[in-house]
Amino acid sequence: MNIDLLQRLCETPGVPGREERVRALIEAEVADLFDHVETDAMGTLLCRRDGKDKHAPKVMLLCHMDEIGFLVSHVSDKGWLYLQPVGGFDPRNLFSRRVLVCTEDGDLKGVMNPGGKPVHISSPEDRKKVPEVGEFYVDTGLGEAVKERVRVGDYVVMDEPFLEMGDKVVSKALDNRIACWLGIEAIRGLKKKEGRGAEIHVAFTVQEEVGLRGARTAAYKVRPDIGLGIDVTLACDTPGVPDQLRTTEQGKGFGLHVRDSSFIADKRLVAEIEALSKDRGIPYQRTMLAAGGQDGAAAQQAAAGARAVGIVVGTRYIHTVTEMADKTDLKAARDILTAYLASM
Repeated sequence: MNIDLLQRLCETPGVPGREERVRALIEAEVADLFDHVETDAMGTLLCRRDGKDKHAPKVMLLCHMDEIGFLVSHVSDKGWLYLQPVGGFDPRNLFSRRVLVCTEDGDLKGVMNPGGKPVHISSPEDRKKVPEVGEFYVDTGLGEAVKERVRVGDYVVMDEPFLEMGDKVVSKALDNRIACWLGIEAIRGLKKKEGRGAEIHVAFTVQEEVGLRGARTAAYKVRPDIGLGIDVTLACDTPGVPDQLRTTEQGKGFGLHVRDSSFIADKRLVAEIEALSKDRGIPYQRTMLAAGGQDGAAAQQAAAGARAVGIVVGTRYIHTVTEMADKTDLKAARDILTAYLASM
């Protein structure tokens, strides 16, 4: 598997509305994989592989590029950077983090902490409090000089390296650089003549983490007949979580995503992909989420609508710097996508 590509995708910063570095990396990777590539007004990278059968359904894969992060909302006179989140954070995961402040003139290292007293001078009551996300700030170590380097609207991401741990990969931004990896590698796996019946679109979308925004405009433009939402989902197969809430179990295959709070998958499409998985011996597990959404919903609801389903990879510790996925699940997701597209 092309783990090097996944590492480069994960370590490239790009939050909602600031995905241009990720897009440039993907654009270079797909230069010889598609018949047409363009960037729309919102910044989504739209890639098309032409088909020969005018009666075949138009298929669209939606893979969002953005990771959760922050935009700088204020730079104080003393050089503290205050932030607004773009994406959902649990503040319990934000304490004492190393971060990267991304500016037009280059990147700065920083550390993130909440305002308040450190443990040595805090009271027991102080230590029980979990700060709100808005109470965290970034210290670059530059003091007042940072005002010359950082402006409101610059962005901040977590700064942690990609790791391989046995059969697992660990990184920030697996949500959703896994999907970007799948969108590239699934097409790369097709032989030249495979999948040439249907017109295939792969949209590397923007601003999913703040409401499926790029997917909505992209799907409205493409108007697919079939929409495949490519994403991660929860793998709560860890201590302290009841079996009925684990969503997926790592190492058991890709997730065939049936429902979340944004959409309900097309029953026939679920059955088609399930049958193909069984025929090809590709491991899978059906998945549902009580809350949350993904780009497949945007394809389903665009224009006159589309049949839609999610192809997902179970990921532990989502929305942290320790997101973890299993390589066998990555392979299963890639293989089912390539097999499905080859059948079109």
